[in-house]
Amino acid sequence: RPLSPHVSIYRWSLPMAMSITHRGTGVALSLGVSAFSVAALLLPEHFPHYLGQVRALGLGPALLCSAKFLLALPVSYHTWNGVRHLV
Repeated sequence: RPLSPHVSIYRWSLPMAMSITHRGTGVALSLGVSAFSVAALLLPEHFPHYLGQVRALGLGPALLCSAKFLLALPVSYHTWNGVRHLV
């Protein structure tokens, strides 16, 4: 019976890397949403309390913008890659 070729003979291509990244962002987003949901259910205070604690840290605008970008990047990548796949 013929055997499948070993993974090492394949050359990396852009669609292959995009597919792997799409799966990775999907898993990360689902884990992040699940963790946020469990935290929202189990933590004693409401969300504005924790948001106030983050604001009290006095983080600089560059750090806040970077954090927002790092949160938005997987969402936008996963969304647009899914649209690309559907088209």
